Amino acid sequence: MARPGFVLDVDSATPPILFWRGEHLTTEKLPVGSRALYAPEPLPALVDPSASISNALITTSHGEPLASLLNAGTKLTIAFDDNSNAVAPTNMLDSRQRVVESVLELAAAAGVDDVELIVARGLNRSMQEGELRRLLGERVFEAFAPQGSLNCHDADDDANLVAVGKTEQGEVVELNGRVATSDLVVYVGVVTSPNTGGFASLATGLTGYRTLKHCASNMESAERIGRVIAEAVDVFHIETTLDNNVFPERFAFLQRREWEWTTRDKTNYWAYNKFTNVAPPRVARRALSLLASPQAITGISAGATDAVHQATLERLRQQQSILVQGQTDIVTIGVPYFSPHTSRSVTNPVLAAAGGLGYLVPQGSERPVVRAGGVAIIHHPFRREFDPVRHPSYIDFFEQLMAETTDAHVLTERFEERFATDPWYGHLYRTSGSYHGAHPFHVWSSCAKAIEYLGGVIVVGGDAPTVHRLGFRAATTLQDALEMARDITGDRDPSLTHLHAPPSLMAGVQ
Repeated sequence: MARPGFVLDVDSATPPILFWRGEHLTTEKLPVGSRALYAPEPLPALVDPSASISNALITTSHGEPLASLLNAGTKLTIAFDDNSNAVAPTNMLDSRQRVVESVLELAAAAGVDDVELIVARGLNRSMQEGELRRLLGERVFEAFAPQGSLNCHDADDDANLVAVGKTEQGEVVELNGRVATSDLVVYVGVVTSPNTGGFASLATGLTGYRTLKHCASNMESAERIGRVIAEAVDVFHIETTLDNNVFPERFAFLQRREWEWTTRDKTNYWAYNKFTNVAPPRVARRALSLLASPQAITGISAGATDAVHQATLERLRQQQSILVQGQTDIVTIGVPYFSPHTSRSVTNPVLAAAGGLGYLVPQGSERPVVRAGGVAIIHHPFRREFDPVRHPSYIDFFEQLMAETTDAHVLTERFEERFATDPWYGHLYRTSGSYHGAHPFHVWSSCAKAIEYLGGVIVVGGDAPTVHRLGFRAATTLQDALEMARDITGDRDPSLTHLHAPPSLMAGVQ
């Protein structure tokens, strides 16, 4: 049986605690009286994932089984999550490949011959051929890509968007044309956090920009839009969850509790730091991106969207939840070399901020682990590095717009439409594997809730001018940051909680 999450009360005998700092690692002595939160250990994986998936599609308890919805005349569209939120490539068969193959087998048995696969990427970059081959497998890729039946959704393709209704708030829902005209839409998702999956995945993955703009850091809007889609077309939802076993065995020390490190763990920690301290950041990122995660499937739910997502969230809570008593004045976290939207790219400063702040005051959290007016201390280099291919609009967003203001509401109101309709950004989004021109506005808006809630954000080890451009404070060491935090909180002995992540964890504050 997997060990549950753990709350460590730091005393004088507690060893230094691991912090991520981009590609680098460091260990820090936390003040006595602090606490560190550790995620639960991996839940048991499905013994036979393919058999479990097939069984879930045939005997679902969340509505009609998939086979009963398919017949020879069905116009079937299979939409699936892209890779933007993936932690790392897995060395197992991707759960999406397993599910898509099972759906296709049922469709073939029913005589369905009008099938199209769509990457539900929303405003994210398009997936490249190599990524799609790896995700779906050679057999599926070769059966659909050459015939033009495997495509990435295009949120700017007005000729292929269909208005299917409005929300109660008057938000017009423009949906991918193939999806809107299908007899059945099968949505295949991998849910890694409470803010992904369910109705929101339909809204953020398959609608046009004019609809998507309402979803920026607004889960309620995404939920409303997704429900309108589910009323307009028949949707059969399939969601899988993964365990917490993020790193391969050689790097297992990254998710172990420090006082349990073996001699081998300590040697591997030393070797990791030796490499990342010598290698240029670009080389280190390239090497780390090749690490294959041993994450395995812990469960699958299939059927009606709402019921499926509730079952998914329950499994997610079992894997990630940890109960803690009371809020804290200060929260610390290290941001690793990977975070959403950085696959095959670099973590630019805006994405680094989201990688830390998104954890601290997550969407839908009633009681964050840090109190209102408290302080977040983030470890990350915050280099002024941008990927001109993947994140072209981020460059101008940071260099030009954030020089004027860091207020997410002002930025959205004054500049988002201009970036969203810019011909060059649009061309890169549609043809060159770039994120949409509006993407940085949505990511920065996801930070706004935390920034408004907190009394201050301090970055340890970050490039000072870059940190200041974001409206944060820069510190050289954790001790410097703690002194600055005391000034903000007005307390000479503030309480502190460290989030030992990844693996992912959800702190439930009592």
